[in-house]
Amino acid sequence: MNLISTEETRSLIQLQLDEAKSKTERNKYGQFATPQSLALDILAYAKTLFPPDDKIRFLDPAFGTGSFYSALLQTFPSLQIYTATGYEIDPHYANEALSLWSNTPLQLNVADFTQSIPPVWKEEKANLIICNPPYIRHHHLTPVEKLGLKNKTFQLTGIKFSQLASFYCYFLCICDAWMAKGCLAGWLIPNGFMDVNYGQQVQEYLLNQVTLLAVHQFPPNKLQFQDALVSSTVIWFKKALAPANHYVEFSYGNSLTAPDNKKFISVELLRQQSKWTRFFQVSHEISSNLREFRLKDLFTIKRGIATGANHFFVLTKQQVTDLQIPRDFIRPVLPSPRYLADEVVVGDHLGDPILQQQLFLLDCHLSMSEIKAEYFTLWRYLQMGIETGVSDRYLCQHRFPWYSQEKRLPASLLCTYMGRQDSSRGKPFRFILNQSQAIVTNTYLMLYPKPTLDLVLLANPSLLEHLWKSLNQISVEMLIGEGRVYGGGLHKLEPKELGNALVEFSGDIADIVFSLK
Repeated sequence: MNLISTEETRSLIQLQLDEAKSKTERNKYGQFATPQSLALDILAYAKTLFPPDDKIRFLDPAFGTGSFYSALLQTFPSLQIYTATGYEIDPHYANEALSLWSNTPLQLNVADFTQSIPPVWKEEKANLIICNPPYIRHHHLTPVEKLGLKNKTFQLTGIKFSQLASFYCYFLCICDAWMAKGCLAGWLIPNGFMDVNYGQQVQEYLLNQVTLLAVHQFPPNKLQFQDALVSSTVIWFKKALAPANHYVEFSYGNSLTAPDNKKFISVELLRQQSKWTRFFQVSHEISSNLREFRLKDLFTIKRGIATGANHFFVLTKQQVTDLQIPRDFIRPVLPSPRYLADEVVVGDHLGDPILQQQLFLLDCHLSMSEIKAEYFTLWRYLQMGIETGVSDRYLCQHRFPWYSQEKRLPASLLCTYMGRQDSSRGKPFRFILNQSQAIVTNTYLMLYPKPTLDLVLLANPSLLEHLWKSLNQISVEMLIGEGRVYGGGLHKLEPKELGNALVEFSGDIADIVFSLK
């Protein structure tokens, strides 16, 4: 058969099948097909690792239409491929794949791989597994599904995952039972397992039950999937216990076979460090002084102010002028994060943020009689609030007076409270360095340094910017893992959830921050 022509047909079929489904549906079931260029790159790398004289017993447990199988046929000699097996749960893709590959040795099963029975005889087990598992986040799994997956994973590997584990974690470990001794496995998975808490169980499997050979990370600004905003990694391991003093290749770049850089990290160091993304830093040295801290140990984290009626209490500069609101009763406030283009907010001589649209929060603790006697224009505006029912709103009714706001100092460090990963920035949460005197509404979280850290910052003002830069190095996967997600992919972080996130410091900064504990 003409493999190039067949691949062109397969790619076209894949595109048509994907377009027949909504993006929401494919996101729910984690259906993101591997681009052929990437599949070829992965199989080319597999060829450098696979013994050239061994017959291949190939398995792809998340087959789709067969991008990896197509790359296998193009990369390895046909006589070397002894058997090829695939599993695909969705007939929408499987039926087309069955027709496309009907003239090849492929045995494609239209079935749920996680519920299938692995081979008993070692001769029937795979010795080459290449897989892009379904990227299904934990909130798309029902409690019953999670329990079944957790029990099966524990039964097969002894690994016990948390409730936050994504589907690919279970999928990878369940595949262990299908691997022959010495089997080579290449998995295309999200970067998250190297940072988030639930990823530590994946690390445990890779370090203790198999021989981890290589970890390749693609640049986060070069997404491998046009329809999935997730940074990708390819891990390679062998079904065998790691030898003593084993080293793992860590590489980085757009290609596995031609990475921008690579280095070798000992298994012992990997066991000591729970966050593996640090090994992809341009510097080839890993600081022995690198330390992790939970944000709750360094900061008191609070939601921004809830006014109960932003349209009434948050005013533009022009409204303040037109309504003749006295300066004594307004405070600068930042706009919603979607209107904040930069992540550093500079203040003017008054402390007002230098932004295209300046906003101010109305906040007064005087009685209505005092206001009417001395500040008639403000009294007139508050009367409008009474007439339009603002004063009867729930939050306003529970404040005295109803037009006063929570006592809240400006915070120099802020985090956005909610966001979508498919935003123009590609991340749902942002850390803001606030150099103005503006406070924020409840679309932000405010990070107040705890007393000892606050004293250090007063003595070392430059440390604040280092803190902010370190916060921005916290991985998207970790923040998502600590938070929660709602329908349509809206991610949120409550103060306690942000407090559980880990931030890293190294060198002199690590020493300073560590001395505070």
